[in-house]
Amino acid sequence: MIFPIVAFGDPVLKTLAKPLPADFPAAELDLLIANMYETMYHAHGVGLAAPQVGKSIRLFVIDSTPMLDEDEDGNSIVDEPTAAPVKRAFINPQMLSETGEPWAFEEGCLSIPGIRERVTRCPVIRLRYEDEQRQVREETFSGLTARVIQHEYDHLEGVLFTDYTSGLRKQLLKGKLARISKGDVDADYRMRFAAPAGSRR
Repeated sequence: MIFPIVAFGDPVLKTLAKPLPADFPAAELDLLIANMYETMYHAHGVGLAAPQVGKSIRLFVIDSTPMLDEDEDGNSIVDEPTAAPVKRAFINPQMLSETGEPWAFEEGCLSIPGIRERVTRCPVIRLRYEDEQRQVREETFSGLTARVIQHEYDHLEGVLFTDYTSGLRKQLLKGKLARISKGDVDADYRMRFAAPAGSRR
């Protein structure tokens, strides 16, 4: 099942997500994760957090493979730190540390189509989380995979990548963000808007 993706302006995107309880039905969780992957791939994303599909719970999925693709000569398509691609679901993640020399990279978001901004993040993170079998794991990630995880983790904290922009950039983006919240946006996937709009997808 492909979910509509929640657009900028919906309060769920600015709300601290709640932990997924230990007694959450396994079959329901498996289906939710499968649907989130399907939704993410349909929208050509590399990560998707539960709040982006209207569920304020601490869960996100990523597949960083597209970001780490190589060109015909076997070189990375980006000149930034890279690491092995990761496809995984993260349940109740806790960020333990973010280290290394911060680096900037242009980010976008399925909830904010048509806007991309450079965001500075640390290249190495340490994360504690539960896997799909609800087993607790602690792992280090780096490069673009770490960035994707940081971006999705932010969603669980009620933080959007546009929150990192300077005051001037925020002012310049204000009109575009307002239009997105009202449904005035061109996206090739279904979206859900908080405000009434003349044209919804």
